[in-house]
Amino acid sequence: MRFRFAGIASLVVLIASAAALGASPALKPFERGTWQGVLRGHAGRPVLVHFWGVTCGPCKVELPLLGRFAKEHPEIDVVTVSADLVPNLPAATQSMLDKAGLASTENFIFNDGFVERLRFEIDPAWQGDIPRTMLISPVGTITTIEGSAEIADLEKWSAQQLSKH
Repeated sequence: MRFRFAGIASLVVLIASAAALGASPALKPFERGTWQGVLRGHAGRPVLVHFWGVTCGPCKVELPLLGRFAKEHPEIDVVTVSADLVPNLPAATQSMLDKAGLASTENFIFNDGFVERLRFEIDPAWQGDIPRTMLISPVGTITTIEGSAEIADLEKWSAQQLSKH
C-alpha cells in the first residue's frame, strides 16, 4: 500500500513539474515604479514596448504580427504591457499572448487601481489610447507610435538599431 501511494505521489509530482516547465511565464504586475525598472533592465539594448488590451480590436490583429517580429528579431527586446482598463483579466491576457507567440517575452499587466498614475509615469501626455508602441534605442531615445504599428516601420527601426552597434 505504501509503495502504491509513493508511486502515485511521485507521478503527480512528475506531471506537475512537466506542466510547469511547459507553462508560459506568469504575467508580471505593472505597478508604480515598474516603468523605471523596465528602462533600467533593458538599458543599452534596443527594446520595443507594446501597450495593448484584450478588448482592443486593433490589438487582436497586431499581437500575432508582433509575435512574429519578436521571433525573427531576437536581438530586439520585446516587452508587452496589457493596459486595458476594463476588464483586465490575467487569464484572457495570457491566452492572447500565448496565441500570438509572445508568451516568452517579458509581459506585464496593469495592476493598480489608479491607472492614470501608471500612464503618467510612462508618458505624461498619454491619455490611455491603445495600441501604443514605444521604441527605445540603446542610448535611451524613445520613439512613440500611437495606434497600430506598421511592421515595415518596426523592421526599419530594428535595422537602424543594429547598424549603429
